[in-house]
Amino acid sequence: MNEISKSVTELIQQLGRLPGVGRKSAERLAYHLLRVHESEANALAEAIVAVRKNVRYCSSCYNLSEGPLCGICADPSRDSSRLCVVEQPRDLMALEQAGVYRGLYHVLLGRISPLDGIGPEQLTIEKLVDRVRVGNFSEVIMATNPNVEGDGTSLHISNQLAEYPVEITRLARGVTSGSILEYTNREVLADALTGRQKL
Repeated sequence: MNEISKSVTELIQQLGRLPGVGRKSAERLAYHLLRVHESEANALAEAIVAVRKNVRYCSSCYNLSEGPLCGICADPSRDSSRLCVVEQPRDLMALEQAGVYRGLYHVLLGRISPLDGIGPEQLTIEKLVDRVRVGNFSEVIMATNPNVEGDGTSLHISNQLAEYPVEITRLARGVTSGSILEYTNREVLADALTGRQKL
């Protein structure tokens, strides 16, 4: 069997290190890059270099930014009395795309996960507490993922913020509009029953 070139092998190995990309997908991507016009392949390479060189964390909320502050923190029209706490920049992006929240954010850059060796000190929790201490927030919305680690992280943060005069809320959970109960999983139904509201 003929060996493929060293450069192609290296490209496949590097692509295979991306999350969700297995060996076969990495091979398909590599051969695709070999077939496209050189300018398209170069544009991808330049975009990767540029994002590594230019993107950093916002000095206030830890969202991705190309300047000291991200576009959300720099926007004076945002509601500065509300602070939404998320695990990752991609969670922030998902909430922004929903188009209903106009407050500020704080990105934890992860969640507390003792089994993975991630404690509160590895996250931006201390910076979050500092922001609440000196800010004029009336509400902190916990928008961590609805799983054991996300709930544990929310509980830890709630305890850290207990001494400050802010209302701490959690994203609502439960049955989505338009869904059918018999096809809804039991965890979602349990959350819906536990978090039921008055009509």
